[in-house]
Amino acid sequence: MKDITSRKDIEFLMRSFYSDVFSNPIIGDFFAKVAKVNLEEHLPHIIDFWEQQLFRKGNYQKNVLKIHEHLNDKKRMKDVHFETWLSIFNNVVDQNFKGNKADLIKTRALSIATVMKIKIQ
Repeated sequence: MKDITSRKDIEFLMRSFYSDVFSNPIIGDFFAKVAKVNLEEHLPHIIDFWEQQLFRKGNYQKNVLKIHEHLNDKKRMKDVHFETWLSIFNNVVDQNFKGNKADLIKTRALSIATVMKIKIQ
């Protein structure tokens, strides 16, 4: 298995992740009904975000916390939602990539989920 080395790898990862997320009975509604995520519109932004996190490049400039605070106002996020998101994220990474960047993206995801959970709840 190879490591995450490019924007193309991040896109593959995010498409796989969102496929699992949308069909998940615990958090799928957050994406499909609450946020009403249009994957083709959302994907370039989320790829920019992770490209910035992994490679320190990209053009992501949105406030991730504010976006999720707004969603939390619509439907309250609970510990189980964050745990499910993180579990799916880690599983998708582990199924497809191995290496320093794969480890880094999982570490960053854990940090982001932890901070978001503390700030939102």
